[in-house]
Amino acid sequence: MTTLVVCLDRTDDVGRKTGLRSPVVGWEAVRALVTDVGLADPEDSGVNSLLETLRVAQDLRDENEDVVVAVVSGDRESMVSADRAVAHQLDELVAEYDPDSAVVVIDSAEDERLVPIVESRMQVDSVDRVVVRQARDIESTYYLLKQFLADEELRQTVLVPIGLTLLVFPMLATLAGPAEGAAAITTVIGVFLLYKGFNIDELVTGLAHQARESLYSGQVSVVTYVVAAGLTFVGLFAGALGVSSLEHTAGVVVPAMQFAFDSVPWLVMAALTASAGRLLDEAISDEPIRSSYLSLPFIVVAVGLAVRGFSAYVLEQQGVIDPFVVPAAEFGALSNESFVVTAGERLALFVVTAIVISLIGARVASSVSENGPDEEPDGSAESDTGTEPDAALRPQSELTDGGPTEPPADGSDSSRADGHNE
Repeated sequence: MTTLVVCLDRTDDVGRKTGLRSPVVGWEAVRALVTDVGLADPEDSGVNSLLETLRVAQDLRDENEDVVVAVVSGDRESMVSADRAVAHQLDELVAEYDPDSAVVVIDSAEDERLVPIVESRMQVDSVDRVVVRQARDIESTYYLLKQFLADEELRQTVLVPIGLTLLVFPMLATLAGPAEGAAAITTVIGVFLLYKGFNIDELVTGLAHQARESLYSGQVSVVTYVVAAGLTFVGLFAGALGVSSLEHTAGVVVPAMQFAFDSVPWLVMAALTASAGRLLDEAISDEPIRSSYLSLPFIVVAVGLAVRGFSAYVLEQQGVIDPFVVPAAEFGALSNESFVVTAGERLALFVVTAIVISLIGARVASSVSENGPDEEPDGSAESDTGTEPDAALRPQSELTDGGPTEPPADGSDSSRADGHNE
C-alpha cells in the first residue's frame, strides 16, 4: 500500500520564494525545500506545513508503509489556472507512483479549496490542517506594534482620528460641556466610519478623475451635466417653496407629495439634459450607441409622469390642488364642452401614459440594438455562403468549456458524430 503525503500550496508561495518548480517529490527534496523557504521568509507558515508533511511521512514509515512525499503548488495568475496546475501535477504523481490513498497537509482556507481536486483522483484518508501557535509575550506585542507603526496607511487611518479626538474633546468639554463634547466627537467618528465603510473617498476620487478626463477630451456631457445640476437645484428650490406655502398640516405625507409635485418637472428636465449630453458623446464617438443610453430618456419621463400622477392624486384628495378642468374647445365640426377630470381618472391617465412611454423606449432600444453595425441590413448575422465555419464542423473543444472530450463509444470520428457525411 502506497500513501501519498502531499502538501498543497494554491498561491505558489514556494515557487515565488525559492524559484523552484513543483511538484517537488522525495524526502530529501522536501527537506531541502524547508531550508530554502525558511531562509527566504522565516515568518512564512509554509515552513511549518512542510515540516508537518515530513513528520506525517516519518510516522507512516515507522508503521512500515510505503510513503511518497510531495509538494504541489498552484499558479499566481488566477485561481482557475492555479487549480488546473495542481490538477495536472496530481495527475503526474498518480501516473508515476500510483498511490492507493493520500494524506493532505494544508495551512490555510485557501489551500483547503484544493482538497476536492485531490479527492477526485484518489482516496483521501486524512486532511492535516496546520495552525501555527503565536507567542503572546511582550516581545511579540512590541514587534506587532512596530509593524503597525511602520504602515503609513494604518497610521493615517487609526492614529490620526484618535489623536484628533484626544485633542478636540477637552476643548469641547470646556466650552460646551462634557455631554455636548462627547456627542460631537461621537458624531464625527460615526461620519468618518461611514465615509470609510462606503468607500466614499474612492467614489470622490473616481468622479474627480472622470470629470478631469471629460474636460480634457472636450465631451459635450460636461456642459449638460452642469446644466442638469442647475436644473436639479431649481427643482429642489421649487419643491421647498411649495412645501413652505402649505398651511400647517399634520404628518409628512402631504408635504412630501407637495415637494414631489413641484420638483418632479425640473428634476425630469435635469435628467433628460444629462442623458442628452451622454447620448451626444456616444453619437460623436466611433463606438455604437448602447441601448441603455437610448432607453434612459424614456424611463426618466415615465418615472416622472408616475410620480407626478400619484402626488397629484394625493394632493387633490386632500384639497391642496384643484381638480383638472378640460376647457371647451372647437375643432371645425368637432367641439366639446368643458368637463372636470376626477382624481382617479387623472391618476389612470398618468400611469397609462408612463407605461406606454416606457414600452416605446424599450422598443426603440431593442430595434437599434438589433440593427447594429455588426449585422447585415436584412438582420442576418451571416450570409448563405458564410465566412464562419459551420458549428457542427467545428472542433468539439470550441463547443464545450475547453475540457478534454471523450471519443464516441462506437469509435467513429467525433467530427462526424452529428450526421454529416463527406
